Amino acid sequence: MEPVLFAWGANSYGQLGLGHKEDVLVPQSLKDVSCKCQDIKSITGGGGHSAVITGAGELFVCGHNKDGQLGLNHTEDVLRFTLCTVLSGFCVKQVACGWDFTIILVGSGLVLSCGSNSFGQLGVPQISGPCLIPQKIESLKEKVVDVAAGLRHALAATESGLVLQWGTGMASWAKRANQGKTLPLFLTAKEPCEITGLEDVKVKTVAASSYHSVSLTDEGHLYVWGSNKHGQLVSKEIFLTEPKKIETEFFSHEKIGAVWSGWTHLVAQTETGKVFTWGRADYGQLGRHAVVPDGQEVCTASEQRLELLCNIPISVPCLNGASQVKKKITIFFPKGFFFFFGGGVQWVGCVKIFRTIS
Repeated sequence: MEPVLFAWGANSYGQLGLGHKEDVLVPQSLKDVSCKCQDIKSITGGGGHSAVITGAGELFVCGHNKDGQLGLNHTEDVLRFTLCTVLSGFCVKQVACGWDFTIILVGSGLVLSCGSNSFGQLGVPQISGPCLIPQKIESLKEKVVDVAAGLRHALAATESGLVLQWGTGMASWAKRANQGKTLPLFLTAKEPCEITGLEDVKVKTVAASSYHSVSLTDEGHLYVWGSNKHGQLVSKEIFLTEPKKIETEFFSHEKIGAVWSGWTHLVAQTETGKVFTWGRADYGQLGRHAVVPDGQEVCTASEQRLELLCNIPISVPCLNGASQVKKKITIFFPKGFFFFFGGGVQWVGCVKIFRTIS
């Protein structure tokens, strides 16, 4: 059976690609999709816009376009997935959608950006207004292997394992939490700036949320920094200005193979397939109760003793073996089953692809 693309959720800007702007409560299949569903490689979304990458490296976009975040050289909202023709000379590898901007990684390791630059989130400081056509971030000299976009900041991991951040979206939180102290340059930079505190590790993957950032090293360790309002950084500090390692004790002494970040919570999967969640939980986004499964060790060192179990990574046994995790959160399993849970303030709307297994 042919794969079918379904969409549901908030749709104020047409970000579901259904051809209208009405909110959708029940999953609806998309008709007249410009690309074939079996060709879709990945789907992601931002504050009000969505992006699809095909196996051929083409980028299709729809939704909110007030600041040119769709990269279509205009500012009209787009109600159906539309090919971004200005990228026809590139093979798009990855897309990260922020609140009102888009970061695009192409196969050669170059990074382009478009949309709002009000907080320097495009990494191109000479652009003063909205950017309607994706522009190369010239200051990224090294080949990039992974990108991420937060509310108003962005990240890139290079081939050599460096992490760079730009956009001032986290700066106001940092200033309030560290009054009178000098902030690291990467928190106020409007072009890519190397993260201090990661010099001795090699990062392979990055993730971003509203006001925090995450990196995963080649040795399977997680480092986090930024706002800790909901305990998502596993620290007693309200804001971390430099990367802090989350100890392996929290993950049953296993290495992390993948990490995803929601608005104010985190999901990690170990190399053996165990899924851990932690952070904000008032909308059910952790997919669990505040209890520790039998057999899991909880680190109780004094500097890491936390008041709430929601602030500690805890495994969700029913999710072990998940093949893919998305922000809101949908868990995919190899045999075609999926779970969907959580909600609250997150990227608006939901677009997923399902393959029916006979």
